[in-house]
Amino acid sequence: MDMIDFARSFNFVLAVLLTLLYLYQLGYLLIGVIQKKRTARISCAKLHRYAAVISARNEENVIASLIRSLKAQNYPSHLLDIYVIADNCTDNTAMAAKQAGAYVIRRFNQEKIGKGYALDYFFNILRSKKKDNYDGYFVFDADNYVDPDFVKEMNAVFDTGKYAAITSYRNSKNFGTNWISAGYGLWFLREARFLNFPRMLLGVSCAISGTGFLVSGKVIRENGGWPYHLLTEDIEFSVNCALKGQVIGYCDRAVIYDEQPITFRQSWDQRMRWSKGFYQVDIKYGLSLIKGCFSLNRKGFSCYDIFMTVAPGMLLTLCGILVNGIMLTACLTETSAIANTVVAECTGFIAQTILAFYLGLLVYGIVTTITEWKHIQIPSWKKIIYIFTFPIFMFTYVPIAAMALIRKVEWKPIYHGTDQKRLVSAGQKK
Repeated sequence: MDMIDFARSFNFVLAVLLTLLYLYQLGYLLIGVIQKKRTARISCAKLHRYAAVISARNEENVIASLIRSLKAQNYPSHLLDIYVIADNCTDNTAMAAKQAGAYVIRRFNQEKIGKGYALDYFFNILRSKKKDNYDGYFVFDADNYVDPDFVKEMNAVFDTGKYAAITSYRNSKNFGTNWISAGYGLWFLREARFLNFPRMLLGVSCAISGTGFLVSGKVIRENGGWPYHLLTEDIEFSVNCALKGQVIGYCDRAVIYDEQPITFRQSWDQRMRWSKGFYQVDIKYGLSLIKGCFSLNRKGFSCYDIFMTVAPGMLLTLCGILVNGIMLTACLTETSAIANTVVAECTGFIAQTILAFYLGLLVYGIVTTITEWKHIQIPSWKKIIYIFTFPIFMFTYVPIAAMALIRKVEWKPIYHGTDQKRLVSAGQKK
């Protein structure tokens, strides 16, 4: 096979492969567009007893606000206990949480760093004190704000007894601050509307995403705590549920507001951790997920779906572009006729790949903005502008995904509230 045939065959096979692997998500998109009704409210659900768990590290600026929103829930207060894990804090997070009315557990461990370790520590403490008898556990980040009906709506879905965990509708507190926070905001709305919503309707497992989720107390006790310690412990938990045949549900009536990074440096660090965490999940669970895909039931599709979620699709695309770049260099030693044909083939593939990537993300931005228009609380002109910056935000994942492959990545703090504003001001002065 000469260079021209190889270039054409390679590009054709790669394009067809990626299209077929992700084609099912077009079905998700159609369901999300066509099905406009939100999940039905269940008024006769049994009231369960829950614990809200917040892992916080140096979050004195925002922790009290979250606790107040949890105390203002339209749900019996005696059935909702609030715990804060003050994890390696060097500020007044513990005091602020205690004054706001939460139970505080201090943790100091400079070797086992991360939310997964903090959660596991918390569950072990409860078990040792024989207080691990909650029906379920809500997990929040310190910067969150919780809608007053959040617990009530999650309880209605939890009471069906079908789900090992339930995720929620994740909106943003600072959606309209800039193109970075808007990029995050659209991505999470897209995840809710065009991934978890269709999954819930189809009866396959959803995926939890960092915060605003509920885990069954029975699952926690069966797992002996929270044995998920990769950089993306939420995805690791979701993968384990799929492999065990357990189903994660979704409640779109339960709304949580999350504060997004607003500086590119912090966004880079956070998404670098996410990308590295996905690679860790691929290495640890990839083979098991592939085997699980062949299960002839709902588990099989759930394994395939979560595998495609964690699979390095962007990395495959980058590899395709790299191979074409190598062929462009190699063809310089060929005759002008062959070189011209190879250049046309390779540059055409690279241009088409970039264009398709941009247009695909643009379509998702447009459709997400239209379907979730009322839930994006910013001026209309900003909504339109951020549609076009969304693909740019996602394009920045390309170097992040490449760097995460070769760099050692560790957890770094994400500043919230006053600290985040101070960080931006300091950057502007420089």
